[in-house]
This record gives sequence, C-alpha cells and structure tokens, in this order.
Amino acid sequence: MRPILTRRLLGTAALGLLAAPALAQSTPVLRIGNQKGGLRSLIEASGAGRDLPYRIEWSEFPAAAPLLEALNAGALDLGYQGDLAFLTVFASGAPLRGIGVARPSPAGQGILVRDDRIRSLADLRGRRIAGNRGGWGHYLIRAALKREGIAPEAVTINFLPPTDALLAFRSGAVDAWAIWEPYISVEIQQFGARTLVDGKGLTPSIMFVSAHEQAIRDKRPQLADFLRRFAAGWDWARGHIPDYARYNAALTRIPEAALQRAYAIEATAAAPLDEAVVQEFQAAADQAVEFGLLRERVAVRGALDLGFAPAARG
Repeated sequence: MRPILTRRLLGTAALGLLAAPALAQSTPVLRIGNQKGGLRSLIEASGAGRDLPYRIEWSEFPAAAPLLEALNAGALDLGYQGDLAFLTVFASGAPLRGIGVARPSPAGQGILVRDDRIRSLADLRGRRIAGNRGGWGHYLIRAALKREGIAPEAVTINFLPPTDALLAFRSGAVDAWAIWEPYISVEIQQFGARTLVDGKGLTPSIMFVSAHEQAIRDKRPQLADFLRRFAAGWDWARGHIPDYARYNAALTRIPEAALQRAYAIEATAAAPLDEAVVQEFQAAADQAVEFGLLRERVAVRGALDLGFAPAARG
C-alpha cells in the first residue's frame, strides 16, 4: 500500500506545482517605475504596501527621463515625476495620463548661490546659471527673471542635468544653480550655499502619478487602490519626518539631516486631481511655451484622467 500512497502524494504535489504558476498568472501585476528614495520608499517605509490584492514589480531608474521613456514604451504601467517632465513627454505624443497628484511646497525649489557679493537676481547679470533644460530649473530661472524685469539675455543659462550642475556649482564654473530638494539642503548644510530666491509664486509644484493608457483600461481597480495607498503614504510621511528621513538616508546615502530639512520644507501631501489642478497646470503649460520649454501650446486636460480623483483622496 505504501507505494500506492506515495504515488498519490506525488500526484497531489504535482497538481500543486501546476496550480502555482496558474495562481501567479491570475494575480494582477502593477509594473511601477521608481527612482531611489522615491515612490517605492514611500510605500514601503509607511507600511502602505501591506496586504496588496495584486503584485508590484518595481523597476529602478536613475532619473525621470528614462522612467518616462519606459512608460511611453509600455514597459511600465505607472510612474511618478514632476509636472514639467510629464508635460514634455505627453506633448510629444506619449500615451500617458496623469491619474494622481502630490503637492510639495514650491519653497522646495530655488536658485542657489555661494558668492557673498550676489545679493539679488540683479547681481546675476552677466553671470552663469545652471538648470535642467525643460524642467523646474529652466522654468524657475525664466520666471524669476521675468518677475524682476530682467531680460533672459542678461544671464547665461547653462543647461545641465543635476549631477553635472552640482559639480559645476561647487567648482565655481557657474555662479548660481536652479535646483530642488534635497540638493538644496545638502548644499546649504554642507557647502555654504544659500537660497537667492525660491519657487513660491513662481513655479508649478505638482508631482504626477502617471499611467500608461493600456494600464488605465486594463488595471483601473488596481490603479485606484494604489492611489489610496499613495495618499496614505504621504499622510504617514508628513507625520514621521525623522523616520522617513532615516529610511531614505540609509538607502540613498544623502545625509539624514538634509533629508529632514528637505521634507519639512516640502511638506508634500497627496491632493485630488481636480479642476483646480487642470487650471493651474494649463497656466504653467502656457507659460512654458513663452519660456521656451515647449514649442507650442498644449491642452493639458487631455493629459489628465480626473476619474481617479476620489481614489486619490483616500
């Protein structure tokens, strides 16, 4: 009888092995792009990712541009990036939609200087300012100059990605740097920089959760659930800044004190993607055309799916 029993057990085990891949295939999967210290940290550090009714496949990217390229190509379902980066890719015809929003304070963007002789924007006439082309840095430089009535030609804008701009700023190859947190806090705390002007009243400050159109069609319940967890994650992070800073400091090697300062300044919160966001985003997009970030006007309503707004509220 024992051989027969063994065969029965083996048969049962074999059925279990066959069922496991089928079960895995039936579990929905969200493919999400992440930048170190970003969306994945928020979900995992806050505990918002517990008891998921689907699986998350995280893919790591060094910056928003390659992440958006992967999203555009359909290799991802979901990403998280700033408003201007998202707008630029959408304007090129990418099949993406913004489905959720977080709002960091525009005080988390700024133009940094180190030279004590530079006390105002007017002192930057004839000097070099670094910023990322087509992004928050570019926009902030142009908006700040416009507010002060200074012609763009009065300064030289060196378009550099953040890693290159950092080296140029510290070496003195540029006189000012338009950048965002936590770069700002690191430069202030460790390298004697100061903020000449911040983004308040000058720049949009909208972080979009963006999704591929195919994912919106096929995985809408999973996307809605993720947005609720996204909102819960930011609720936790605002109330646990030291814990969140400690978690990301270990992951990114950015000093914990700089992250604490950055998170306190940004005070990021999830917000509903509603008509107010549409209007603000449209105004920023129109300004981006004037500033040379975009070639032509973009109707931003087509870039946004407002149907997820209740989910984003949590």
